[in-house]
Amino acid sequence: MNLHDWIDELCDALDIEAELDEALVLDVARVAAHAVQRPAAPITTFLLGYAAGQTGADAAAIEELAERASQLATNWDRPADAPDPVDVDEEIPDDSAVDHTADVADVADLQH
Repeated sequence: MNLHDWIDELCDALDIEAELDEALVLDVARVAAHAVQRPAAPITTFLLGYAAGQTGADAAAIEELAERASQLATNWDRPADAPDPVDVDEEIPDDSAVDHTADVADVADLQH
């Protein structure tokens, strides 16, 4: 079975009709995998499809969405192993000598 047959069978299994430019999708996945990190490939292509479906995009609009995704990935300047800039590695104070047995956690604080 080749890729085109797989796509046809998958569309049948998912009960959808789709005209798919598999080369376009594979190109976007390749750029995301190499410029961002490998797991970005399926997530990027999923979100590309989601955006296309949400907007009812035609072939030209899908190409534009794919170009936006590819450009974002190409210009991505954070290596896969770079720390998240939002995460701050602050030293956690040692309070092991403090008795916390009477402490009560506020459930609202735990949900954030």
